[in-house]
Amino acid sequence: MFAESRKLDIFSRIVGKIRKEQPTLYTFLCPICRAPLTREGNSLVCSASHTFDISKYGYVNLLTGSSASVHGDNREMCRARRDFLNAGYYAPLLDCLRSLAGEYCKSGSVLLDAGCGEGYYTSGIRAALAEAGKDCTFVGIDVSKEAATLAAKRDKALSLAVASVYALPIADASVDAVFSLFSPFAREEFLRVLKPGGLLFKAFPGRRHLFSLKEAIYDTPYENEVQLLEVDGFELLHHSTVDADISLPDNASVKALFGMTPYRYKTSSEGLRRLDAIASIDTHIEFECAVYKVRG
Repeated sequence: MFAESRKLDIFSRIVGKIRKEQPTLYTFLCPICRAPLTREGNSLVCSASHTFDISKYGYVNLLTGSSASVHGDNREMCRARRDFLNAGYYAPLLDCLRSLAGEYCKSGSVLLDAGCGEGYYTSGIRAALAEAGKDCTFVGIDVSKEAATLAAKRDKALSLAVASVYALPIADASVDAVFSLFSPFAREEFLRVLKPGGLLFKAFPGRRHLFSLKEAIYDTPYENEVQLLEVDGFELLHHSTVDADISLPDNASVKALFGMTPYRYKTSSEGLRRLDAIASIDTHIEFECAVYKVRG
């Protein structure tokens, strides 16, 4: 009897642990009819019976029709980004974003990472707010299933969907803040989903970002184009530059960095040969961070 009771207790703990680890999915909209999706078993279903299965990792794929063939970043690129970011090379940027989120975001907010990738920044910001006692709902959207899979494995507290930032499965005026970090900038969609006075957090490469790496690979390296800070429909609240020098100790680290950038697919065979020859490198990183508020 005692043995059976002990088995039941162990089983109950396991089930309870599994339930705690299951993410509470944000109420996404059906991409077909725009009705709210509710959970039924392992699927999300709308009132018109459009059904979308929840993957075993916890995200839902809401790409339909012609958009379903869009794949975004592939497995190689997503894993390169995960490995590089996990090593902490971009920690100065994450620290800045965590600080800004802590300053501007309130407890109870719904926060959307539009183009969340493999979840490094999303999860890091969520953890920082949780540590500060701010209980927020975090939603991540990315067009890549590979990215969504890695984000779901990283942090089960995120509500994740595969979708385009240009067709967000999010209700009008339902989000308190949008994070757009190195991802396509869908201004009209952000204005649609943000509440009046909602916040926009934006991060993008600075002028000299990774310039030493470019010098090692290209005959004529170029600086990044300076982006304008002004965004129609938004008021700028904060702007800062994050920069540092990092040391990549081996070719694997160099390739992980290069592989997570668009440069990988725009580089000649000669440039790739030079990449293979880089045993280690020191390079400058530079980011621009800005916080905006929807104009009233």
